[in-house]
Amino acid sequence: MSLLWFSACQRFPLPPAGVRCLTAGRSRRAEPLLLVSARRGCSTRQGEVRVRFAPSPTGFLHLGGLRTALYNFIFAKKHGGKFILRLEDTDQSRLVPGAAESIEDMLEWAGIPPDESPRQGGPLGPYLQSQRLDLYRQTAQQLVQSGHAYHCFCSSRRLDLLKKEALRSGQTPRYDNRCRHLQAQQVQDKLAQGAPHVIRFRLEEGVEPFQDLVFGSNRHEVAQVEGDPVVIKADGFPTYHLANIVDDHHMKISHVLRGSEWLISTSKHLLMYKALGWRPPAFGHLPLLMNKDGSKLSKRQGDIFIQSYQRDGVLPEALLDITTNCGSGFTTNRMGRSIDELISEFNPSKITTHSALLDLEKLPEFNRIHLQRRIEDEEQCRLLIKDLQEEIQQVYLAEIQDKDVLQEDYVRRVLLLRKGHISSLKELVSPLYSYLWVRPSFSSQQVAALTGEAQLVASSVLKLIEGRGDHLSVDGLSKDLKTVAKQARTTKYRDVMKLLRLALSGLQGPSVAEMMASLGSAEISRRLQKLLLLPDTS
Repeated sequence: MSLLWFSACQRFPLPPAGVRCLTAGRSRRAEPLLLVSARRGCSTRQGEVRVRFAPSPTGFLHLGGLRTALYNFIFAKKHGGKFILRLEDTDQSRLVPGAAESIEDMLEWAGIPPDESPRQGGPLGPYLQSQRLDLYRQTAQQLVQSGHAYHCFCSSRRLDLLKKEALRSGQTPRYDNRCRHLQAQQVQDKLAQGAPHVIRFRLEEGVEPFQDLVFGSNRHEVAQVEGDPVVIKADGFPTYHLANIVDDHHMKISHVLRGSEWLISTSKHLLMYKALGWRPPAFGHLPLLMNKDGSKLSKRQGDIFIQSYQRDGVLPEALLDITTNCGSGFTTNRMGRSIDELISEFNPSKITTHSALLDLEKLPEFNRIHLQRRIEDEEQCRLLIKDLQEEIQQVYLAEIQDKDVLQEDYVRRVLLLRKGHISSLKELVSPLYSYLWVRPSFSSQQVAALTGEAQLVASSVLKLIEGRGDHLSVDGLSKDLKTVAKQARTTKYRDVMKLLRLALSGLQGPSVAEMMASLGSAEISRRLQKLLLLPDTS
């Protein structure tokens, strides 16, 4: 079996033996795995694994970005490395106020905090590109001086005409590289006149293939299909193509894991690395995250933003679980995995080249599983109790008759009894569960319509729960309530249950036995006392 080597083997020894790669363009399920060695054919240079997530704060963090950040975080932790957050904020005209801070907030909320970031700091900052402009300009001038880049004075009007002409003739718009042929004196004269200009990188043919961690061997002759790209814009800010390689080099990034939409650009970036005499990192391009019908996730879908999930009570571990469950890269594909389990089961050889289809209709089930885990964990349960107490007060504060329903023991019992039945804490403050926090109102006419034995039923139930405290089991209550119903002389079992449901919840909620187990003896007693005060009509 022949061996494949990652492009960055020339720079960093990659993952331990056992990490695998495939040839390009084929599904990993159909192709035998080819072992990647970190010894033969690679430099012995040692280096720490350093990966980065580099979003633009032109919008808030969404599911696709979270997934990219997650894979980088997992890769770093798997290999004892560092996960860096870098914000690519050079497009100043499109920055969204608050987005930069929110992106880091959401990574921390999701449980995948960066080791180095604008907020955390770090030895190789600053981590905002807008604070690194001198570095980009110096690098661009270095490319100009070495003949790998040049000043371009073409006006916006000329570029628009080129684009329109290409579209009219059915061709892909591209710059015609006109200014790369200017004489040195012509350039100096225009610069002396203060002529507006950009700096373009000179693309050359003869691109060398590179080994992508996911897609295998790749090579794109960019010079044949693209014009020379701008690396420094007229406003002095860099484009992505220059800024990302400069930062990756100076921040000592060992592996670049990013979306597959950048796969074609990688050959262009490798030409820049070569022109600067820098060793490139390893590249791995992650398949896109798509809707379950194969359509592209859109930022116009308001519910793909992480803040909306946080607001709606979705647990971060449920989001991480579903975005990896629908994709690939792990030894198992099961629901309910924690971040530690994801790190443990991560296997790059299992990342497939086809898109990951995300079925958000399954999110409540993922959330239910992870919520149950939290409830069963003592420390996590205490935090849930505090969160639920706040939710109850926000929704029902004006209606609560007795603050005992806010007590820790009462709320804990509710959580333990409803675990596995609810998908989020917010369900417990929905109208379905309002009976837990608010005593129902009912009239004597409603009671009379069900039975004339209300006092008998209430007395029997109170006697039933006497001395039991909060040790009420659903199964035991179900049996005992049948006995209570038999004691009624003229009332049918179903009407006894309706009466109790009316007194306990106002004719809503789960089974009577489940309600009683949640409420506990003291609260049941308070609610049934109202029945005892009604006139006896039996």
